[in-house]
Amino acid sequence: MNSDISSKKLFALLLLLVFTLPVFAARVDTLSTYSGLMKKNINAVVILPEQYSKGGQYPVVYLLHGYSDRYSKWVNTVPAIKNQADRLNLIIVCPDGNYSSWYFDSPVDQKWQYESYITKELVPEIDKRYKTIKDRKGRAITGLSMGGHGALYLAIKHQDLFAAAGSMSGGVDLRPFPDSWSIKERLGSYDQFPDRWSANSVIEMTHLIKPGSLALVIDCGRDDFFYRVNVALHDKLMYQNVAHDFIIRPGEHNWDYWANSITFQLLYFSNSFNKI
Repeated sequence: MNSDISSKKLFALLLLLVFTLPVFAARVDTLSTYSGLMKKNINAVVILPEQYSKGGQYPVVYLLHGYSDRYSKWVNTVPAIKNQADRLNLIIVCPDGNYSSWYFDSPVDQKWQYESYITKELVPEIDKRYKTIKDRKGRAITGLSMGGHGALYLAIKHQDLFAAAGSMSGGVDLRPFPDSWSIKERLGSYDQFPDRWSANSVIEMTHLIKPGSLALVIDCGRDDFFYRVNVALHDKLMYQNVAHDFIIRPGEHNWDYWANSITFQLLYFSNSFNKI
């Protein structure tokens, strides 16, 4: 009798778990594209919303990984982004920026041309293969840490491609970190090439932002080692009267922070698409 009751309770518990666990109906592709610039195949994760098969065209958010990671890191670490793609009815593309590209074209090594790869090769290939809104009004880009720098960098330099951009804990000024995260391997040493480091730091690119061109959201935790450079970027944007959302919350440079941030940023982009 007691055994039968226990079995029923266990079955009821299993049913409860089945119906309360999140269900991701989004489709996840691994897309391989050939880069003629770098002479190699490069992978990307492409997350398609549940409604994708029903037709129409969809906005795209390009989501960049951080230093030492690869294209699959976001979807493996924060699988809930699949749910966000469903809920907001958008496509999410996670490119591979190699482990330390910083998402610019390296003047030191022609094998590291990730700005040109994403803007000239990947974006056109995504538009060719998927039912996207093939216009800047349907594209946003964001990322964490190295990817936060990369997202703002690419959006500012290519305002013809992106209508919105974000950064989560972004390394938006490279100069305070001359010996960190392989930056000198991509740019040469700071002592020898200070102008090169400045030219490739987001904080020194804000004058390129056309009035009303980009919807910007910048997010950084108060205990993050990039906190000060993000505040400096915010202050400069305020001085230049560049509209943007700036979010400071308790938090460090970790996945707990970014898993929370991406939910807000995807909603921000969805709202931005609807306003354009």
